[in-house]
Amino acid sequence: MATSKALTYLESRKNLTGCACGLLGLVLTFTGVAGPYWPVVVAGLYGAGALIAPPERPTLPDFPDPSAQLDELRGDFERLGAYLADVELPPAASGRLTELTDLLAALLEPGWVAEVLAQDPEGVRALSRAVRQDVPEAVDAFVRTRWWHRMTPGQEPPERHLERQLTLLHEEAQKLAAELRETEARRQESHTRYLEDRQQ
Repeated sequence: MATSKALTYLESRKNLTGCACGLLGLVLTFTGVAGPYWPVVVAGLYGAGALIAPPERPTLPDFPDPSAQLDELRGDFERLGAYLADVELPPAASGRLTELTDLLAALLEPGWVAEVLAQDPEGVRALSRAVRQDVPEAVDAFVRTRWWHRMTPGQEPPERHLERQLTLLHEEAQKLAAELRETEARRQESHTRYLEDRQQ
């Protein structure tokens, strides 16, 4: 521990600036300016250099790699699929859910889509929210509400709410897919312009 602190100080800005100023003191000594007080001059210049050195920059936080986030999200999506396989849904809601999960699976599939998505933190957040929160909560709310609906008939059926929620989630996922397509198209156009400019 003490050794690592000493090594850290040796590489610090304070020490490096102090050493540079101390070297200046040695130059003054060899030119005869410092005289017999050269140790005090060298030490004083080292201390002054250490005091005027700029402060150390804090180290950047180590954020997780976006592709690692997508790997975690793929695992969560598989768990979501296992949960949804055990839930009985009416045909209309089941069809909407299949459309949604197919689109989410396509967005999470490794390849160019995932590469573009990894560069879009908002997109990763939206996809994560859909997989980890929105879809499971919508289905779970339907499962819980369906039981109560049997005891209080006459209200709007819970499957209608589920269909609407799944439709809205599907529209969000489609919007994300369209944004990723536009990003990739812009990147291709930019690369084409670069190649054209290089030819000229």
